[in-house]
Parts: sequence; structure tokens; C-alpha cells
Amino acid sequence: MKRIVLSLGIVFFAACISASAYNDHRGHNVDSLETVVSVWTPEKIASASKEELIDLNLAYRSLMLGYEVMNGEKSVFYARRAKAISDREDWCEASADAARHIGQYFYAREMYDSALVYFKESLALIDRMEAGATSPTRPEGYTRVDIDDTRSALFGAIGNLYNVMGQIPEAMDYYAKAGEIFDQYGWNESNSVLYYNIGETWVDEGDYAAALPAYRKSLSYAQAAGDSLLVANAMKGLGGWYMDKGQLYKALRCLKEADEYYSHHDDQEFRFRMENLDFLSQVLEKQKKGLILYLIALVLVLVLAVASGVLYQKLKRRRREKTEADAVMDETIEELRAPSSAEVKLNDRELEILRLMAQGKTTAQIADEIFLSAETVKWYRKKLFAKFDVSNAAELIRKVTEEKII
Repeated sequence: MKRIVLSLGIVFFAACISASAYNDHRGHNVDSLETVVSVWTPEKIASASKEELIDLNLAYRSLMLGYEVMNGEKSVFYARRAKAISDREDWCEASADAARHIGQYFYAREMYDSALVYFKESLALIDRMEAGATSPTRPEGYTRVDIDDTRSALFGAIGNLYNVMGQIPEAMDYYAKAGEIFDQYGWNESNSVLYYNIGETWVDEGDYAAALPAYRKSLSYAQAAGDSLLVANAMKGLGGWYMDKGQLYKALRCLKEADEYYSHHDDQEFRFRMENLDFLSQVLEKQKKGLILYLIALVLVLVLAVASGVLYQKLKRRRREKTEADAVMDETIEELRAPSSAEVKLNDRELEILRLMAQGKTTAQIADEIFLSAETVKWYRKKLFAKFDVSNAAELIRKVTEEKII
């Protein structure tokens, strides 16, 4: 399952310029502003002064942003018009802004190759700005933070592009470049989002060993930033990781903590809560199945234990009976080897059994009392019958009593 990847939130300093430009047009809405720029034909643009081109470029970029949510096609149309002017005049900042915006348009429509072309063009223009290129749309120039902010955002965007195209090593290279800049300025929020995305990427790739430290870094940066949403997202990522690895207790703890935040911001974080609830549902289902399997296993163990006990007792009894039978057989063989005599000779065991028989005890009672099997006692009884030439216990007792053997 492809998990939700957070946007790295490309925030260009050029957006501030566009907002100012919009105010320069006295707060007109996009329809009014569109009417203002509609008079600028290609012929009129070709003969416009530099000041007019600056104003027109800013107006096009205001429309580019104004239509960004409402009408993507119109937004990219005006981005291209702004870029045509800035490219012709070699205004790096304005061209980078427009190129980035066009790249975002293609990215949103999953036209990744086209998006990559424009993002990399924007990145190259940023390099020129760093080298000293200026632009009348940004007459005050660019600070180091301006450059690094824009470049890190582009690194993140290009990393995301390579990610969705399945080119993971390239994606990680650009993520690393973005992370270096985020660390340099202590931009913990951006780093939290970055490492969350890295964690999700490694999970989708099946590399759980690489995913876990990424999620933990995301959580650490989120906590450092004090951003509860980012903490919730990182906990969701960790919860999903623990769920996939079968560590259900840890998964449940992380996912419940994430849901605690999402449940209070359901209108804003609906997609993330839905994924989190899906994870929670999976964890609870796995716990339920695990409990059922545990109970089944417990019953099987108990049955096996009882069966083993019964089998052990049977084997023990069989071994004892065999030992007893061997002993009786040995006694019989010795008696057969001994010289015949008119006098009946009894061993201690035979005398013991004879006395118990004389007391009227049954075979089973005798076996229990002297710890022999019933079969062995029966064997001794038969021996006694044979020795005294009798056919039953009553005759045996009468005869041994007459002969005063007991």
C-alpha cells in the first residue's frame, strides 16, 4: 500500500513579490486584473518599456497565483506569459518563480517528466542568482537565506518527483541536499516532513531497517519544533512501521497518540486521520486474530500435555509390567533349572501374594498394595496354582493352610 506522503511545502520568496504586485493593482480581483492585462498583445509587449514589462510580469504572476486553486489551466497560462517576458529580459528571479510554478502544475497532474524539466530549470536559475544575477522584479537583491530557502524547496520537490517515478537513489540524493540546508538553519518543521517522507519511501520499498531511523528523526524534529501535527504524523508513521513488523502493542500506542491529535482537527487533517484509523483497524484485527490463535494454541498445548501425561503413564506402566514379567520369567526359568523336589519352594514375592490371597483380597487389590500390575499378580497366581497342583484360589488356600505354609 502506498502511504500518504507529505508535501515538502515549497515556499518561494517570490510569492511575497507577487502579493505586493497584486496590491499594486489596487486590490482588483482576478477577473478585473485579467481585463487589465488583456490589452497587452504580442505587438504591444514587443514595444513596451522596461517599466511596463516589469509591471506586466508582476501582473501575470499575480494571476498565476490567483488562479492556482480555482483554475489550474489559467494559472499555468499566465505563468507561461510571465516566463516569456522574464526569459527574454533575462530576469532570473521572475523566470525561476514561473518555472517552479509550471513544474508544480505538471507535478499535480502526474506529468512527472515535464515537471522535472521545469524544476531543474528553476534550480539552474537559482544558481545564477547566487552567482550575482539580478532582476528588476527583485531590485533589492537576494539574501543567503532567500537562496537557500528556495533551493532547499526545489531539492525537496525534485526528490519527491524521483520518488514517485521509482528512482529512489536519486530521490534520496536530493532529500539529503534539502536536509543539509534545513539543518543549517534549524528548520525543524521542514526536516520533520522530509524524514517522514523518507520513512514512507523506505516502507514502500520494503526496507524497514532504513525506515525506522527516518521516522524517529521525523518525530525528534517535530518535537523540537513543537508542532503537534508533525508529531502526530511521525507517530502515525511509527505506528504503521510497528504494525507491519508485528509489534502490535507499540503500534497501538503510537496510533492512539496520533489519533488523539487528528480527532480534534478532523476537518483539517481528514486524509491523515483516515490512514491512521485504517492502521488502527488493522492493528486491532491482528490483535484479535493473534488472541484467537493464542487461545487455540493454549488449548492444543493443554490437550497435548494431557495426552502426553496419559501416554507417559501408559509407557511407564508398560515398562513396569515388562520388568515384572521379565522378573517372573527369570524366576520360572531358575525354578525349572533347579533339581526337582517333592517340597514346594516359594520365594518372598510368592509368599507375599499367597498371604494376601489368604486374606481374601482380589487380584486388583493385591496389585495396588504391592505395586505390581494386575497382569503380574495373575502370573504369580498361575504359578502358585501350578506349584500346588490346584485349579482355583480356594483349593490353593486350603492346601497351603493344611501344609502350614502360611
